[in-house]
Amino acid sequence: MKQLEEKIKKLFSSVKVKLFFTLSLTILSIIIFLIIVNTFALENFYLYSKQKTLKAVYEKISGYYLGTNQNTNVETELEKISVRNNFDILIKDNNGINVYTTNKSFSSVIGTINDIIDQFNNGKELEKNDKFYIRKQVDSKNGVLYMMLSGKLENGYFVYIRIPVTFIQDSVSISNNFLWIIAGIAILIAGIIVTIVSDKFTGPILELNNIAKKMSNLDFSQKYNIKETKDEINDLGKSINSMSEKLEKTIKQLKSTNIELEKDIEEKSKIDEMRKTFISDVSHELKTPISLIQGYSEGLLENINSDEESRKFYAEVILDETNKMDKLVKQLLELMKLEYGKREFNNTTFNIVELEKEVIRKSKVMLEEKQIELEFDEKQEIQVTADDFYIEQVITNYLTNAIKNAEEVENKKIIRISNTIDIEKSKVCVKVFNTGEHISEENLNRIWNRFYKADESRNREDGGTGIGLSLVKAIMNNYQNKYGVNNVENGVEFYFELDLK
Repeated sequence: MKQLEEKIKKLFSSVKVKLFFTLSLTILSIIIFLIIVNTFALENFYLYSKQKTLKAVYEKISGYYLGTNQNTNVETELEKISVRNNFDILIKDNNGINVYTTNKSFSSVIGTINDIIDQFNNGKELEKNDKFYIRKQVDSKNGVLYMMLSGKLENGYFVYIRIPVTFIQDSVSISNNFLWIIAGIAILIAGIIVTIVSDKFTGPILELNNIAKKMSNLDFSQKYNIKETKDEINDLGKSINSMSEKLEKTIKQLKSTNIELEKDIEEKSKIDEMRKTFISDVSHELKTPISLIQGYSEGLLENINSDEESRKFYAEVILDETNKMDKLVKQLLELMKLEYGKREFNNTTFNIVELEKEVIRKSKVMLEEKQIELEFDEKQEIQVTADDFYIEQVITNYLTNAIKNAEEVENKKIIRISNTIDIEKSKVCVKVFNTGEHISEENLNRIWNRFYKADESRNREDGGTGIGLSLVKAIMNNYQNKYGVNNVENGVEFYFELDLK
């Protein structure tokens, strides 16, 4: 109900509706005024006009019978006057004999002088003097209202002139009805005109209103379409366009300054977070190798084992742990840069199959030691766009991980590297499969976390740092490409996607 009331209020507050009602009320007011004038003034004006005409005709007829114009044919002139003015004219001599009449029925109505006086006494007197009477009366025979002049001419004849006035009342009624019809048509036309005219006025206003609303929401995309006409609305449109441009420029400057400030704050926050994380990770991961180095160093100093072979073993352990520490620190720094967006990629176009072949070649010794059978289709040529250095790290990490975890299934250890092209998405999906046990559901997501090791002893033995898959995750996130792992039949399959050339 409230929504309906709001819609009605909005409708009646519209400029179009206000213009329509204003114009309609104006038209109705004019029509009502005309009807009032018709009803109360037109009839009186008509009677006054005909009264003057009756007197003028009386003077003419009097002149005809005085003989002032010898060449005038009186009957012809009287006929013309009768036709032109719709008059009934009757002239009698002193003895009451008809001298001239335009209507026989009229002559029968007019009897003696006394009859005429009686008739006039029953009517309404309009004018009276020594020469004639003018009255408005109803004919008792036909019920028609007439205006009649009865007078005496200069030559002694009696003249009677009448004109029906009933039709003027009918004309007033017809005129009033016609005015109502005109009012309806005028209101209809007014509605059409208001719609057309108001659109020309309200259209630009509504456009300016929409622009102002968008500006209040900091949207400066819309501009007022400047017209060729020079009016106030056009000037307002120019002012709003100018204000919009200045506001847009100012807000852009503010946004740019704000973005720079946010970047500076974010940069400082990232650097601080990266520093804390790096220190925390290094402190945690270097405890074991430092303890080992410390123990074996003390053993050398205290000559726990004096033979040369034992000392050599102690020295090799120290060197091995040192190399692991160096590798760990470098990988951590690289991972930090990737995760915090500090590393720029040198993207080029290259054949991913050739890169895979190169990684396989470097891992050949490990494959042979583990007696692993490698399945790989090296005949394909797939051009991709990426940084080949980092993609090589991804493939190396996947292959190394597969070699470490490959187990016999049906007396075979198998690693399979495959490439699946998706033309529609313009992607290639690189998959590395190895036979062996499935990864538990709880570990499917954990393995991508830095330093997560499902088997601590094996990782240390194989020289792993526990951040290989974290590097894969960071690299793929920078490219915004998919990566992951699935448990499949007889083993595990790692995958990642690259953009085709």
